Amino acid sequence: MFEQNAKIVFNKRLAPETFLMALKSPELVAEARPGQFVMIRVTQGINPLLRRPFSICGTRGDDLFLILYKVVGRGTAIMSKARGGEKLSVLGPLGRGFDLPKRDCNSVLVAGGIGVAPLIFLAQAIDAEKIAFLAGYRSENEMLPLEKFGLDAMETLVSTDDGTAGHHGFVTELLESQLEYFSEDPPLIFSCGPLHMLSRVAELALKKNIPCQVSLETHMACGLGACQGCAVRASSEENRTYFH
Repeated sequence: MFEQNAKIVFNKRLAPETFLMALKSPELVAEARPGQFVMIRVTQGINPLLRRPFSICGTRGDDLFLILYKVVGRGTAIMSKARGGEKLSVLGPLGRGFDLPKRDCNSVLVAGGIGVAPLIFLAQAIDAEKIAFLAGYRSENEMLPLEKFGLDAMETLVSTDDGTAGHHGFVTELLESQLEYFSEDPPLIFSCGPLHMLSRVAELALKKNIPCQVSLETHMACGLGACQGCAVRASSEENRTYFH
């Protein structure tokens, strides 16, 4: 884990409210794993005071890491106006990340909205021909150009809540139909997105007895576990609830 001022190389708009930022940090790139995140201070002042968490979307070369983010409040609005050459205080990489699948294993990646970010990094780390990438959005104007991340070889299916592109409905409906193709050789499932979507993904995985890993997104202040902002209620095998 490093705390440093990383230089912005570019900050591009990919969709009306979604941006892709590249920051320079050879040290962070050397340590980053798919599923990990960074905490970024978006301004040198105290408004806003707290860092914001962002999944690492990928790396380029041995010195650039990518952040995919959506403007949803004051912090990300400030970030969207940042220019190349400026520096942001970055803490990371944080989190445990995904356990990568074996080379000969099929994987289904299920993303909801900006939840595509850590799954893009994961897709870059495994065999694209073994991936089915399912991406769900509210509408066509929120869709992200996954081909810009060098993922042309993988199978990609899209759903939109309003039916303006791809499957009309939820991305979990795509997952349910995709799992029928793997009845004899079940894939691994990796997912990131809204909590209600992840609950449905986990339900389908449990029903089919398929291994499933999810990346949870929540508000937090530190990224280290001290503030308990990242704590999520879960169930153990004995059906007892706990926080982690």
